[in-house]
Amino acid sequence: MASIRKTYEDHREATLYIVFGGFTTLVTWVTYALFVWFGIDLNVSNILSWVCGVLFAFVVNKWFVFSCRSTKPSVVFRELGSFFGARIFTGIIAFVLFPILLAVGLNGDLFGIEGFPAKIVTSLIEIALNWIFSKYYIFTKKTAKETACECEDADDGTQ
Repeated sequence: MASIRKTYEDHREATLYIVFGGFTTLVTWVTYALFVWFGIDLNVSNILSWVCGVLFAFVVNKWFVFSCRSTKPSVVFRELGSFFGARIFTGIIAFVLFPILLAVGLNGDLFGIEGFPAKIVTSLIEIALNWIFSKYYIFTKKTAKETACECEDADDGTQ
């Protein structure tokens, strides 16, 4: 049991990122279904559900995964803008990469779904890039001497 706890502590952020990524997917799917159920166009529902998923991911990544507790508006808006920007960027990469992977031969069936191998590879690259952007660019931890305080605890100023 101690080794499981040690492994979790050593990989806490990555573990929480994966867990909350699953919840983010669920939020995206459920909101998509709700928008469609309320009669909203499929493409609009897809975009709105993506926005809901990114907003949910922002909150859980900020508070639970990377423990960035600052509620200072300038910090939150900078993080939010960077988060959306990074997600749009990785989304574009996935959008461009997917047909390339299909063209080079990852267009076979997996689980009876054509092109699913390309979708998996694209998703893994997108997830890895989102992690890198979140960890090293968006939710950066600053030293106590810096005034930006991006990931400081809003209550006591500790990191």
